[in-house]
Amino acid sequence: MSDVRTPGVDGLAAAPGIVAAGPKVVMLTTFDLDEYVHEALRAGAVGFLLKDTPSRELAAAVRTVAAGNAMLAPTVTRRLIGSFAERGPARREAARQRLSRLTEREAAIVREVARGDGNAEVGRRVGASEATVKTHVSRALAKLGVANRVQLAILVHDADLLE
Repeated sequence: MSDVRTPGVDGLAAAPGIVAAGPKVVMLTTFDLDEYVHEALRAGAVGFLLKDTPSRELAAAVRTVAAGNAMLAPTVTRRLIGSFAERGPARREAARQRLSRLTEREAAIVREVARGDGNAEVGRRVGASEATVKTHVSRALAKLGVANRVQLAILVHDADLLE
């Protein structure tokens, strides 16, 4: 976990290098600002939590992230959903154009991933093994040039492809 504002190299500046080396990044901060959330997610963070999060919820968040899922503070989630709802047609079309690079199967799996479920649940819904889902997600991440499932979900939401 890293804070967005730490003396020396802050978490936002350090996140891309950490993500590139392999570990998952969760921002833990007192700064509940949209600009920090957006920057952290663009940098590859898979979580953004506030320091007033109860310890049992922090532990659950670590387990959630370790299992390959993302974790955002509830207040952050509400604001992100609201901002996605306000996105215009140009952004939606650009996101749809990027997603058109995927095969039909990859696109179906990516839409399910964007709902926030893990690979096992996605596999049950689309009739695929967990390993197959992981393979399709990995290929989609590479094709789309995104670093993680959170960025993938943002792209799907930008494209307005969820009912």
